[in-house]
Amino acid sequence: MQKIHAAITAVNAYVPDYILTNKELESMVDTNDEWITTRTGIKERHILKGEGLGTSDMAVPAVEGLLKKRGISAEEIELIIFCTTTPDMPFPATANILADKIGAKNAWGFDLNAACSGFIYGLSTGAQFIETGKHKKVLVIGGDKMSSIIDYEDRQTCIIFGDGCGAVLLEPNSENLGVMDSILKSDGSGRVYLHQKAGGSAKPASHATVDAREHFAYQEGQAVFKFAVTNMADVAAEIMERNHLTADEVAWLVPHQANKRIIDATANRMGVGPEKVMVNIEKYGNTTNGTIPLCLAEWESQLKKGDTLILAAFGGGFTWGSVYLKWAY
Repeated sequence: MQKIHAAITAVNAYVPDYILTNKELESMVDTNDEWITTRTGIKERHILKGEGLGTSDMAVPAVEGLLKKRGISAEEIELIIFCTTTPDMPFPATANILADKIGAKNAWGFDLNAACSGFIYGLSTGAQFIETGKHKKVLVIGGDKMSSIIDYEDRQTCIIFGDGCGAVLLEPNSENLGVMDSILKSDGSGRVYLHQKAGGSAKPASHATVDAREHFAYQEGQAVFKFAVTNMADVAAEIMERNHLTADEVAWLVPHQANKRIIDATANRMGVGPEKVMVNIEKYGNTTNGTIPLCLAEWESQLKKGDTLILAAFGGGFTWGSVYLKWAY
């Protein structure tokens, strides 16, 4: 009997209209375009503006566009895995809010928080519901409104992050296409270098935490870079070795868009040239859970059935991982 794999059968993405350029950031913090571009590769990022708008409001157009592409209704979706670090609310899950907004009346769902590795974790998790035969249509969404937790007086973080959302549909495939393998890792000791200090149960919101600006993302950039540049490259190489893949067999590296230098180091470790690497960090910055599905959506027209893709990410926590995927359409 042919093994069932979970294949991506549709992909779509959405970014807000407002563009925050490096030039505009120069008027907000002590930085400049050359400094930002040299260190990160980022030129601009999209920001969600508007009262009361949250991450789910970017997911709605992303998912509705996906459903239209696939020619199915929201009522056919059975499971929604929403990978996000910036949920609309602490509860209920943004997956449930999205289901209501798009009319996915027959779906159950949950949020998955693994920081920048969330979409990788979510893809692997969703694949298992397909592989076991439990579900036939699973939505995996990666999206973040990072502007909601960024301190625009902190030049270490405000230059990096943007807002955006992407979504993929997973369905069963018996042609040996889809998610072939995944490696997921974590090390909670890394939390001291990248986290949000207040707002959780250990340090609930108070006047003191707000006054101390502790509800924003905190990052020790050099420490995070050191861990990311090694672990993201290593896990991408590891999944190739485990599946006996050569650089020639890899059609595309789809890396998390955190920093151009980290992306380059991963490609070098894998032995793939720049022509095989999806990079759009200059336009969107780091959209956290949104980066990989944004890449897949942008390169969709260039992807061919049977293409071998390696997805790789590193995030706060620390979390990191890779997915070996064969494109299904």
